[in-house]
Amino acid sequence: MTEPLWQKSTYSEEGSACVYVATAPTGTILLRESDDPTETILTTGTHQLGALISMARSLHVRSGR
Repeated sequence: MTEPLWQKSTYSEEGSACVYVATAPTGTILLRESDDPTETILTTGTHQLGALISMARSLHVRSGR
């Protein structure tokens, strides 16, 4: 299997605690943290990730940030 092409999230700030995203050949979305990139990789689908991002955005707007 080929290594995924990881891209840093545009919402990640410079420095630590960055989130990286890649797509598997099957279309599954892969997520990992920069602190330990090979220890834990989360998998999700496009609809589930979209729902998570929408929820996070709505919480961000409600908090006034």
